[in-house]
Parts: sequence; C-alpha cells; structure tokens
Amino acid sequence: MNPQKSRRHFLRGAGVALALPWMESLPLLAQKAKPPQRFACVYFSNGVEPEHWWAKGRGASMQLGAAAQPLAPIAEDMVFIRGLFNETALKSTSPHLGRMNVLSGVPVSLDPNVIKVGTSMDQVLARSIGSQTAVPSLALGIEPNELRLEDGLSMIYGSSLSWATATKPATKEIYPARAFDQLVGDGKGRQLDRSVLDEVLQDAQSLHPKISHTDKRKLDEYLESVRDIEKRIDRAAKEERVEGQRPKVVKPLMERPADALPQDIPTHMKLMLDVMVLAFQMDKTRIITLMLNNDLSQMNFKFLDGVRGALHLDLTHNGRAPALEAMYLKTNQFHAQQFTYLVQRLKAIDEGGQSILDNSVLMFLSSLFDGDTHSAEQLPIVLAGKGGGALKTGRVLDYMDKGNDNRRACSLYLSLMDHMGVKLDRFGETGNRLQNLWSDPA
Repeated sequence: MNPQKSRRHFLRGAGVALALPWMESLPLLAQKAKPPQRFACVYFSNGVEPEHWWAKGRGASMQLGAAAQPLAPIAEDMVFIRGLFNETALKSTSPHLGRMNVLSGVPVSLDPNVIKVGTSMDQVLARSIGSQTAVPSLALGIEPNELRLEDGLSMIYGSSLSWATATKPATKEIYPARAFDQLVGDGKGRQLDRSVLDEVLQDAQSLHPKISHTDKRKLDEYLESVRDIEKRIDRAAKEERVEGQRPKVVKPLMERPADALPQDIPTHMKLMLDVMVLAFQMDKTRIITLMLNNDLSQMNFKFLDGVRGALHLDLTHNGRAPALEAMYLKTNQFHAQQFTYLVQRLKAIDEGGQSILDNSVLMFLSSLFDGDTHSAEQLPIVLAGKGGGALKTGRVLDYMDKGNDNRRACSLYLSLMDHMGVKLDRFGETGNRLQNLWSDPA
C-alpha cells in the first residue's frame, strides 16, 4: 500500500479491506494531513407548518419554533437559513414535481415525454472529487422509486433528489444491507458471505500493540459500530411488521441477491443514518444524499403517538383542521429529530482533535415550505457542521428581504462547492455566491 495514495490504514481479511478511522498514532503521511471535508444532504418531503418553523437568537440560547424544536440540542452546531428559493420551481405549473429541482435550480421538464432536470450539486461534486474515494457518492432513500404519473409527469422526479446528469437520476439505494456492503466490500455492492469483522479480526488484534491507548479505544468503538450495524440489518431483515401504506418492495431495484427491506420506518431511517456515519468514518465517500421520504409520500406515521393517516393527502393537506395540523407538526418534528441524531453522532466521533462534524457540512431541507399550499417562495434549510472551521455556526441567516437575486438556493450551492474545491462560474439560476454564509456581515 502506497501511503501517498492512502488516507487510512486498512484491516485486511480474505478479500476484505476495512478502512480505519483517523488515528493519531498511526505513522502514515496521510495521518498528518488535514482530515477530509464531507458534504451530506438530508431531504424531507412535503414542507413544514410555516407558523411553527422559525428561529431567532444565537448559539445555545437560540429560540426555535415548535416544528424546529428537536434541533435545539444542535443549536450551537447549526445555521438556520430563511428565505432561499429556486425561482424556476416557484414559477412551475406542477405544484409538486415542478419543485423537485431543489438541488439543481434547473426547471423540471413539463413535457410528459421527456425526463429532464439539472445535474444536482452533489453529483457535480462527485464528478469532480469523487475519484478521491472508493465510492464517489451515495444516494440513499427510504421509499422506492415510483413509476406512476402525477400532474401528467413521471414520479421519477418525486422519487429522486440526486441527478447524475440532466436526464438520469443517480441510483437511489433503499436497502441498508446493500448500502453497507458498498462500504465494506469492494465498492460495487458485493455481497459478503461472512461478517466483515470476522474477516479482519486477526489483523485488528495485531494492530493493538502499535497504537496509543486513546486510539485503542477509538478502534474498539469503531469495530463495535460496524458489528452493531451488521446485527441491526440482520434483525431488520427478519422483521415482518409493516409500518404505513408505502409499497412493500418484493424485489431489489438493482441486480443483486435480495435482502429483506426493513418495514419499520424509524428502524429503516436510523440504519441509513448510521450507514452515512460509517461511510464518513471510513472515508469511503465524502458526498451523500438521503431522502427520508419521496415527494407526495403516503408514508404513514402511526408509530408517532396520536398520528394517523398518510403524510401527503391526510396530514400535509390538512385544511388547517387543528387535529390534523397537530399530527402534521409531529411529522415535522420527527424529520428534525433524524437530522439531529445524525449531527450528534458525527459530533461524537473524534479524528485528531476534531470531530467528523467539524470537518463536514450537512444540509437539511425540503422542496416546499408550506406543504398545504405547495408554497415554494422560500425553502426550509438548515446547515450543520463547521466545514473544517470555515462555517461559523450557532446563527440564523435571513435573506427574505434581500431581493431575489441575493436569496437563491443555487448561491448557497455555489458557496458550498467552492468550499469543497469545485469552482464554477455559474450553477442553476445564478453565478452569485451567498452573502454572509461563512461569517457575519461586517
């Protein structure tokens, strides 16, 4: 192994190479380099209850509306952004699918015979820097792709957040086992016949005498996290209970021996979030998107106390009925809880005196604001992580009164891509960077 080309030590077994986390006592040149920068986007569909989605103040004393309240534990680690939008989405005549250009800003084609939108910013990153890792990017989801029509358009728009090209969505993986195998196998979804840890345990034991006490604890915690995900995937595959009204997947969406799909929604989401953490911890990829639900989702949240009905038709379009509004609010809070969980997990993992969160920028967003009215005049967006120290967190940024040219979501994406080392003159609707993202105004 050439240390000039590697950013990690590896544990090796029979046909398996498991990348280790950042450890200060390993004498590789790569260990002396700065930790890598990562980007992830967690998407939730159907917008928010506007009156409950707000933030004011700074840091730990930041005040949050009821829908955003689950973000309170990470207030010091996030930037709450108000007022950004995609003008092409606002003008679209398709109230749902026309908004699904959320990561590109390019108009969704309204020709029912043509599938076309813009390449999403995560895939622009993957095209430029994805070669630095075994897996250029991960596109993850919970619900399968849908082939029906809505507004006369294909629901491939509503099933896809990440677009590899203007006409082709990135392959979305909804099976935790297959996403896991991409990280611990050969990066091509290879099915592993035995536990990964069983394969590499001997190599791990030989490493123990060579590393510091702190790194021994870090290594043990890391290996235990791998084992824990393996066990949970196995348990989820045996779970027969179905939560909700989403289609039950009976075969894989890609060629590979089928593993059962978890039918318990909270378990499924948590597994995918933990796979994201493992991917960053192993440095197998630095770019991830996760769709917690598809647009127009009929996901049933009956696992939440007092909530009944499908997310889209029953809860989002609630007609301002108080009982339904209260249920919809609980779904907003549940989505925010998932993002908070991801942020806290990444914050807890050290790599050379900094956390993985410190060296990441995570984005939490939806393609609608007021889901009941299909409002897209602004988007709910939250960033978390410090981007290696570049992003000052614990702030609220409000662009609503800055004029349309200064509040484009694509300006945010250009700024984030700049940070990741990908410089573009223009992306989507604009060539401007987002003002005051990296620091407060002078």
